[in-house]
Amino acid sequence: MIPLVPLLLVIAALMFIRAPFMIDAAPYESTMGLVQKIFYFHVPAAITTFLSVFVCGIASAIFLIRRSRVADHVAVAAAELAVLFGAMVLVTGPLWARKAWGVWWTWGDARLVMTLVMWMVFVAYLLLRKFGGPGSEVLAAAAGIFGMVLVPFVYWSVNYWRTIHPTTTVIRTLPPEMRSVLNWCIYSFFVLYAALVMLRTRLESSRARLDEAFLALED
Repeated sequence: MIPLVPLLLVIAALMFIRAPFMIDAAPYESTMGLVQKIFYFHVPAAITTFLSVFVCGIASAIFLIRRSRVADHVAVAAAELAVLFGAMVLVTGPLWARKAWGVWWTWGDARLVMTLVMWMVFVAYLLLRKFGGPGSEVLAAAAGIFGMVLVPFVYWSVNYWRTIHPTTTVIRTLPPEMRSVLNWCIYSFFVLYAALVMLRTRLESSRARLDEAFLALED
């Protein structure tokens, strides 16, 4: 039987290898031209960030209710990946914005600011787990749930406040040849994410067992 994580990594690699050729063949957007093609990585990275935030928040809630160690390990893995994919969003977004809208960053844009705040919540989650000491997993779980609550505000903010971002309806208005490329990139990120979250959860479980072994030796 082929192990699932290596299989997913191979599938993700093949999908990402094909993605640039599909992006190159996709039509240019009429006003932004070539720079718009950052969209095909920026948007999937953002969607994957939201996914990881939800995984962390739900796993954190399960941990608080049931004190499930497995749920705690999943939450840690998802929090790390939320920071990773969130960093991709925060890098690719300004690169796109500078060429498309003439600014790297503006504090007047609700989605930009709220995305940064959400990302910093999960950075705080990881800092709590690293330096918080005994009981920090409970505080971190609360932070994970709070970060999850922010997702709807980040997503819907473009519909309620003046912003340089387009509204949430923009994806539905894409022509089919653009939407198919976007969907391919989203699925590529999802496959990669599934592999990484399983791998990181295993590593966290191994780390926890190793810590228990050291504590047992000290006793």
